[in-house]
Amino acid sequence: MAPGRRGRIARRTAIIVAVIVLSLFMEVSGFLATPEEFRPEVAYVTMHAIVPLVYAACAGVAWSLGPNPVPARMMVAFVALWIPTTFFQVVEGIGWLWPLLYGAHLLWAIVPILLPVVYPRGQLSAPIDRWLVGIILGISVVFFLGAVLLVGEPADPTFCACVPNPYQVADAPGIFALIDNGYRMIGAAVALVIAARLLVGWVRGSIPARAVAFLMPVALFAWTATLAALVVTYAAETNADKVLITVSLVALASIPVSFVAGVAHTRNMRARVADLMRITREGADRGLWAESLARTLRDASVRVYWWDEEKGRYADAAGTPIEDADADPRGSHSILPVASPLGAPIALIRHDRVLTDNARLLDGVSSALRLSVDNGRLRSEIERTLEQVRQSRQRIVEAGVEARRRIERDLHDGAQQHLVSLGMRLRLAANEARDTDEVQLATELEGTIQMLNMALRELRELAHGIHPSLLSSGGLSLAVPELAGRCPVPVEVDVQAEGRLPELIESTAYFVLSEALANVAKHSGASRAWVRAYVEDGDLELVVRDNGTGGASLDKGTGMLGVADRVDAVGGTLEVDSPSGAGTTLTVRIPLDGQLAEA
Repeated sequence: MAPGRRGRIARRTAIIVAVIVLSLFMEVSGFLATPEEFRPEVAYVTMHAIVPLVYAACAGVAWSLGPNPVPARMMVAFVALWIPTTFFQVVEGIGWLWPLLYGAHLLWAIVPILLPVVYPRGQLSAPIDRWLVGIILGISVVFFLGAVLLVGEPADPTFCACVPNPYQVADAPGIFALIDNGYRMIGAAVALVIAARLLVGWVRGSIPARAVAFLMPVALFAWTATLAALVVTYAAETNADKVLITVSLVALASIPVSFVAGVAHTRNMRARVADLMRITREGADRGLWAESLARTLRDASVRVYWWDEEKGRYADAAGTPIEDADADPRGSHSILPVASPLGAPIALIRHDRVLTDNARLLDGVSSALRLSVDNGRLRSEIERTLEQVRQSRQRIVEAGVEARRRIERDLHDGAQQHLVSLGMRLRLAANEARDTDEVQLATELEGTIQMLNMALRELRELAHGIHPSLLSSGGLSLAVPELAGRCPVPVEVDVQAEGRLPELIESTAYFVLSEALANVAKHSGASRAWVRAYVEDGDLELVVRDNGTGGASLDKGTGMLGVADRVDAVGGTLEVDSPSGAGTTLTVRIPLDGQLAEA
């Protein structure tokens, strides 16, 4: 955790703890200072003390959820302003203090009225909200000034035996009663208007709007309804029903809970953007992306319009261009443009207007879409590059095969023919020398002929190793048995490849088997080996098995690596099963792409 963040958390925790201590001090000290015959019931005091604790706890949660700190500060202010009337028994002898507290003891009502107004972004949006806030703040200032300047020594002993008010400028109880009742009635009316607006908006709203609004309208409406009833009983100077007071306190405490629950819900919606990231791994499949986005935002009206560079317009996955009504900023929907880091247009996302309150959610959606498009582009580029590399490797292999064939043909048609002609001439010369009794010359020529035959045999073996002529003339069915016959380890051969295979496949298969049998002879310590070649499901499968010591691995030696490189060059796969002491099985599968060469 960063030092700055730790400092902010410590300061906020200290503030919350301080206001909780202050609230509990006022509650407990006021209860103890009140004479027993005037004390309220313990259950009421407990419920009254729980309300600010709920606001304090919700302030901590709201601060952690953020990003706007205003709602959390308002909840902290509520705790400090939640002044129980019994507390005036504690400060009744402090003349400069109790009038100020009396003027502020109802200001807590501003918080539960304004919290729904700034929900969920922590700021005002509509002009009517600003008017309502102005009314609340205006009447609160009037009440505070009226209480400080017009209230004298309270006559009700259950309130306090307070000393005279040093700030009093006039003895006008009637005027203050009018201000007092007017403050309560106007405040209740404004709260009812706000609750009605939220409730109507929630009922008429779309699914995203209802999800974002959550429980706030119900909580606020329950509190304002009981508040209005309490205002009426206060104006009539009658005692309020205990059940009504309890319901009012419970509803009042539910307002911050609803607030943080709704904010947490929007935060969880941002977390669900992670579901979109799973799609980005495969790139932006346009139809699937739009469906997943609608499911993530819980907004069936979501539409995604992609930028068509060729036609210079936005269109959905089906190619239908965006309509003017969809792009109308005055409608019930908003448009979220998504562009690349360089400013090139990517898409437009039409969504429910209520989601504009969740800026971080929309930022996450934009980032996910950009990442999806980038992943798709990079994936296409990588696949194109890999295909180019594969084709390049295949061309190199084909060129190598052609070069081998050309060298073998040149050796056969050139050097071998010259050596054969030279051998025939030497044979004629040896015969002529023997006929003329030049025995020594004939003997030397015979020795030269033997050396020439050895060189010719080695040259033929070299040409055969470069490219066997049997493979060109008869395919694997002729070349593999001949190859196995030259292995010092007895090999059982089963070749079932019918007809001729593509030339590159045959050449690759032959040299894979050649290197595999060379490894058997050099490293396996086997007394017997088996070779099988057959075509199955469009693949040529080669299996080389021996009864040697096992322990072979692609990580050991260059023989296996040579086999792996040859197989990989034609898009094949290689499997090695070589448990220690149980022999080695080499399995190679080479795709034929459905194209078999004619015999």
